[in-house]
Amino acid sequence: MNVFQILISGLRITTPLLLAALGGIFNSQVGLMNIGIDGMMVLSGFSAALVGFHTQNIFLSVGSAVITGVAVGLIFAFFVVRLKANLIITGLAINILATGLSGYLLSVVFGVQGMFSSNKIPRLPGLGIKEFDMILYLSWISILLVSFILYQTVFGLRLRSVGENKDAAMSLGINAHKYMYASYVISGVFAGFAGSHLVLSLQLFSKDITAGRGFIALAAILFGNSKPIPTALACMAFGLVESLQIRMQSTFEIPPQIIQMLPYIAVVAALWINSARKKGAIA
Repeated sequence: MNVFQILISGLRITTPLLLAALGGIFNSQVGLMNIGIDGMMVLSGFSAALVGFHTQNIFLSVGSAVITGVAVGLIFAFFVVRLKANLIITGLAINILATGLSGYLLSVVFGVQGMFSSNKIPRLPGLGIKEFDMILYLSWISILLVSFILYQTVFGLRLRSVGENKDAAMSLGINAHKYMYASYVISGVFAGFAGSHLVLSLQLFSKDITAGRGFIALAAILFGNSKPIPTALACMAFGLVESLQIRMQSTFEIPPQIIQMLPYIAVVAALWINSARKKGAIA
């Protein structure tokens, strides 16, 4: 196996994971969790495919995906923050709705079932290294940007204060609900970029295009303790494991189902390590 190719492939696979996780960090810092990241990515991806197919404009395609992500984020926030709906149930509902709705729209708009592929969907051009595109570079720049926003700005300070003690923050005049809404808007932006990357790097859309990446992103956030750099490293580890399993499928005569389990085994291992680490800290 070519180690360099595994690394390059791992970085590409990491991109949507990293973007989704960085957006989810804002929810986590405000004391919430975005269980619906996966659904936000799916709907954003469909929007990117639809607009890209009809306009052949990569910027309009990405822009529509981001707008869709923000819209879904606001809907999520409305139910969770305003209506005080159960966070997990709302997130799962969005994920289920996204899969069902995108599948229905595929049949109505494109006349296909399950997956749509077309050369009319613009492809993300390579920049520098052929396999690297502008969203990949943006994802790694965003690590520094998110760190700066969270730890070097008034907005970040207030966001974290709401997550640490909502009542105390409100007693100081901080509008906690505003920052909760903001966290879902920001998460929607990142989910939009993540969904568009999945579609525009492959020039296709499938209702299952995320393959559970939203949940892997949540695991990375937990493993990274909701901090940008550790979370990014966790995403990179998951990306490399997935890249390795893809290479192993073509190299070794091992049942593909077993190899495909590797990324999810890595997630379970990461959660176990995170749980053990927290228990050790408490002890």
